[in-house]
Amino acid sequence: MFQKSRWMALMAIVALVGMALSGCGQPASTEINVLCTPQEEWCQGMKQEFEAKYGITVNYVRLSSGEGLARIQAEKDNPQFDIWWGGPLDSFVAAKGMGLLEAYDSPNYKNLLDQTKYKDPDNTWVGIYVGSLAFCTNKDWLAQNPGVKAPTSWDDLLRPEFKGQIMVAHPSTSGTSYTALATILQIRGEEEGWKYIQQYAGQVQQFTKSGAAPAKFVGQGEAAVGIVFSHDIVHEIDDNGMPLELTFPAEGTGYEIGGMGILKGAKHLDAAKKWFDWAISAEGQALGPKYHAYQAPTVKGVTLSHPELLEVKLIEYNFQWAGENKKAFVDKFTNEIVAADNLKQ
Repeated sequence: MFQKSRWMALMAIVALVGMALSGCGQPASTEINVLCTPQEEWCQGMKQEFEAKYGITVNYVRLSSGEGLARIQAEKDNPQFDIWWGGPLDSFVAAKGMGLLEAYDSPNYKNLLDQTKYKDPDNTWVGIYVGSLAFCTNKDWLAQNPGVKAPTSWDDLLRPEFKGQIMVAHPSTSGTSYTALATILQIRGEEEGWKYIQQYAGQVQQFTKSGAAPAKFVGQGEAAVGIVFSHDIVHEIDDNGMPLELTFPAEGTGYEIGGMGILKGAKHLDAAKKWFDWAISAEGQALGPKYHAYQAPTVKGVTLSHPELLEVKLIEYNFQWAGENKKAFVDKFTNEIVAADNLKQ
C-alpha cells in the first residue's frame, strides 16, 4: 500500500509539472504551425533553429503578406496557423483591425530598441526587422544603353527609356509593392499620388507575385529596373553574384518594419509564445545573416550586417494609416489600374 501511495504521489507531481510547463493546464505542445512571409531560406533556417532549441516540430507555409492576410482572414473561424512571422507591418495593422490577432504581453518586449515604433500598444504585434525600399538596375543593360543612368528618384521611373523595363510585385500579393504604393501616396498626397501611380504602372513590363522576385529577374536580364527592399537586392548581389546597381530615391524612401503576431484561436498557444519570445531576442534576430537575410534587427545586442541600408533618406512612413487603408488602396489599384492577373511567379 505504501509503495502504491508513493507511486500515485509521484504521478501527481509529474502531472502538475506538465501542467505548469504547458502554462494552460494542457500538455505542452510538441508542434507549431507558422505562417512565414520572408524568403524561403530564412523560413527554413528559423524552423531548424527553433526545433533544435525547443524540441518542437515546426510546420510552416511560406506565403507573401497579401496571400497570408487573405488566408488567415478566410480561416478565422478555424485557424490553421498559430503564429505569423514576417512581412511588412501594414498587414499586421490590418489583421489587428479584423480581430485576427491575439494580444500577448511578452517578457522580451524589454529588448526592443524603440518601444513605440516597434510594438503595438495593445500587444497584438511586434516588429522583428527593418528594411528600406530601393531600386536595382541591371549593370549589363546600362552598359548596352550608354547615357542612361540608374534611377535615383521616383520621377526617374517615368523616363521614356524605362518604358516596359520596370518590374515590381503587385500590391495585392506583395507587402513590398504595397509599401512602395503607400510611400508614393504619402510623399505626393493621395490625389497627385494616384496620378503618378497610373503613369508608373504604365512603365511596368510585368508584375510579380513575390516582392523579392524583381531583383532576381532584373539580375537575370529580364527587365532593366526593379523596385525591391534593399536587403533583397544585397542578397542577389552578395550571394548570387547578380550584376545589379543599388540606388535609393533622393526625395525619400519608404521602409518596412517586419511584423509578427499570434493568431487568435491558435491551437498551440504555448509554442506560439515560445516562438514569439525567441524572435524578439538577440539570439533569434542574430540568425538572419546566417540565412542570407540582411534586414536590420529591432532588438538590442545585434550588430547590423549592412548598416548602409538604413543610412538613407527615410520618409516618416505612417504604418497605422497604411495598414488601415490597405484594403481600400489595394482594391483601387487592382480595380482601376492593373488587375492581379497573370502575375510572374
